Amino acid sequence: MFYFTDEVRVRLADIKKDQDGILTMSQLGTTYQLLSRRFKGQMPMSILSCLNKILVYSFSKERDMLWKGERSLRSFRRDIPMPISSHDLRRITLEEGGRFFTCQIFGHTFRLYFGKKGGDKRTLWEAALRGEYKLCTSSIQVDEHKIFLLATFEVSKEGHILEPDVVAEATLSMEIPIRVKIGRHSYSIGTKEDFLYRRLAIQQALQRCQQSATYNRSKNGLTRKLQNLKNYRGAEKRYVNYKLHVYSRRLINLCIKHRVATLLLTGQQRKETAAKEEEFLLRNWSYYSLKDKIAYKANKAGIALVVE
Repeated sequence: MFYFTDEVRVRLADIKKDQDGILTMSQLGTTYQLLSRRFKGQMPMSILSCLNKILVYSFSKERDMLWKGERSLRSFRRDIPMPISSHDLRRITLEEGGRFFTCQIFGHTFRLYFGKKGGDKRTLWEAALRGEYKLCTSSIQVDEHKIFLLATFEVSKEGHILEPDVVAEATLSMEIPIRVKIGRHSYSIGTKEDFLYRRLAIQQALQRCQQSATYNRSKNGLTRKLQNLKNYRGAEKRYVNYKLHVYSRRLINLCIKHRVATLLLTGQQRKETAAKEEEFLLRNWSYYSLKDKIAYKANKAGIALVVE
């Protein structure tokens, strides 16, 4: 027990490295010991090790915002994906003449199916087998009667010829998702009808299904009554994720075409502050996801991203 006064100073740090520290080892090692005491023997320790690294990394990244009161501690649902180390994915092979992949996870053999539109996923796995990509810490998602392997690959940066003097200025908004100016050239990516109106239409369709579910026939019980509602559930999220991927891809392709080395997101911090105060903007803009997709693709292409 500590009685905090002006003379008492303690830190969550290793006492060997910090005189004010109260831990006998690093933060990562301390939390791992707590998990080991509680769950050892109940589940593989490699899962706990991966989960521990993710939690410590996310807390360290968000610590300054937590101290300032700009965000709260993360909360997690019971059905979050289960992290697994790349060392737990063993004996990845092609079976039956390349028809499908098999792998072993914790001694159990699984067959991987990529679905009807899984050509890009198959290409990634084939490249990983050839040693072109490195398989990193991944995760397993259990959804009803299906098991999904959310594989993560380390992809090397693309080699593009970029000119350090060329700068692109982009602005994000809900009216026009992306406007970009590169020298004398100006481009608009996406439209209000294509993004916002379509998104609102999906929300209204879902609301109509919820209101009419009471009057649906219940021949086969609750499943039939909620069939239409189930079809729309997740439709908005899938549509928005797809459109943001398309918009960010077009932006980076334009930058590569004009050999842009630096991409500026102008006025973004001011717009985000204003959006937090307006419920409609906060609900329907998705600026954070779009900014993340732009940052990922820019980093992959070797383009420096600056948010102003």
